[in-house]
Amino acid sequence: MIELAVLFAVVGAAGNAVGTAFQRKAASTVARGGGLRLLLALVRRPAWAIGIAGVMGAAVCQALALVNGPMALVQPLFILELPFALLVAVPLMHRRLAADGWWAVGGVMAGLALLLASADPSGTRVQAAMERWIPVLALALGAMAAAVLLARSSRSPLLRAATLASAAAVGNALTAALMKSAMGRLADAGLPAFLTTWQTYGFALTGVTALLLLENALQAGPLAASQPALTIGDAAVSLLLGVVLFEESIRTGWWLLPEAIGVLLILWGVLRLTRVVPHLEDVVR
Repeated sequence: MIELAVLFAVVGAAGNAVGTAFQRKAASTVARGGGLRLLLALVRRPAWAIGIAGVMGAAVCQALALVNGPMALVQPLFILELPFALLVAVPLMHRRLAADGWWAVGGVMAGLALLLASADPSGTRVQAAMERWIPVLALALGAMAAAVLLARSSRSPLLRAATLASAAAVGNALTAALMKSAMGRLADAGLPAFLTTWQTYGFALTGVTALLLLENALQAGPLAASQPALTIGDAAVSLLLGVVLFEESIRTGWWLLPEAIGVLLILWGVLRLTRVVPHLEDVVR
């Protein structure tokens, strides 16, 4: 079961990488506008449709991964999205990735492996009591709203991109939690239960909201500002939700040291990779 969860999560990360690249291409062609106006402009672009197809395929893989393993294991694996995006883009451009780029890719993968091996996420439920859901929903939605307000009041493209991507990251993590619960209902009680549980409509709504926030983040500023917030934020919030909602456990004590080293390696690698991404943007323009 754990092996299937890892497999589906890795495939999903690859699908998200392709989807994000094509969404970036579509978003970069829209000069102005935001919110629903931006979405209406994007749906007329073929590149956006390809991107959405990649994201939808990734969502299916994500759902299958969440059914088969802990959320605290599955969601951090989506950190692989950024190195996958580079590995796809480099051959498409017929260019070579600089040595520091390969070191950064290695840093992300080594950091992720160290983090997950040290944390060893285990033990999961597919349902959580409403007493757990209510504060989680209030805090997550409140954080998303606060990030949007901060972005609207800022004139800095870097801050706007980072805050909107942070809101999208919280939305993605919340979507994953709701999806895990809804898919658990599907597996346990069949399609009628899946269609009548509130989590099904909850993950659809939060998923669309997170997608809209991501589109605005990609348009608001450079990928170097949005990608670290999106990648690290999604993994961190997802791990927290797995522990709080589904009673998943991770190692603590002295294991926190290698876990912290793993996080630092991931952060270093992501920040280094975002310096390579701008040189690859002609692929997605």
